[in-house]
Amino acid sequence: MSRVFVTGSTDGLGLAAARALMDDGHEVVLHARSRDRASAVAHLKSRALAVVIGDLSSDAETRSIADHVNEIGRMNAIIHNAGIYLERSRGETAEGHAKILAVNTLAPYLLTALIERPDRLVYLSSGMHQSGGGSIDDIDWKQRSWNASQAYSESKLHVATLAAAVARHWPEVLSNAVDPGWVPTKMGGVGAPDNLQMGHQTQTWLATSDDEAAKVSGAYWYHRQRRQPAAGVTDPAYQDRLMDKLADMTGVRLFKA
Repeated sequence: MSRVFVTGSTDGLGLAAARALMDDGHEVVLHARSRDRASAVAHLKSRALAVVIGDLSSDAETRSIADHVNEIGRMNAIIHNAGIYLERSRGETAEGHAKILAVNTLAPYLLTALIERPDRLVYLSSGMHQSGGGSIDDIDWKQRSWNASQAYSESKLHVATLAAAVARHWPEVLSNAVDPGWVPTKMGGVGAPDNLQMGHQTQTWLATSDDEAAKVSGAYWYHRQRRQPAAGVTDPAYQDRLMDKLADMTGVRLFKA
């Protein structure tokens, strides 16, 4: 039995993953953006180990989430599932960041740095990361004209790169990125063509399975098959530049210099 924290687990892939893990007998810590969103999983509260509440677009609330998870106890695995998609505008968080950057990139970075190190880490990326090669200098979209699709693609390149950087720096942790496919969730839409079940099974498999095939690190997966990510993901120089940028933006350094 494993203890697993799943971010963004009130609907979609996160909820499907959480349910599957609980059905398999694992202890699951759920995450909701707000108390209102937590009501959507009230029926699962008795089966969950805990429900952690906090908005990942907020630096302060993200840090509070990390504190709460650490109070619960060490996780065996964390699935960084939460994410937002096509934002109509850059938006601006309390810290002045683009909302999509805050939720999709800064939050998983902070949670990785601040939550006690688990045995396994799984980060949800996207096939769209392949076109995410934007400038690290303007990662926060303060100079460029807003492009929602490009901003999303870049955020998913960032999180896949984070997964690879963790695998490189923390060899004792199994860290992988997953493309769940274009699946029929609220984010993907009812017409999405990919298999919803396979969309969440890959991350639960990587988080808990004793299969030797799942005990790898630094890989990029699609439906339990390894795929080749964008070149920057596995480039140590790109990883280092991105990690330095995120450390500067958050004031938290994930890896020792």
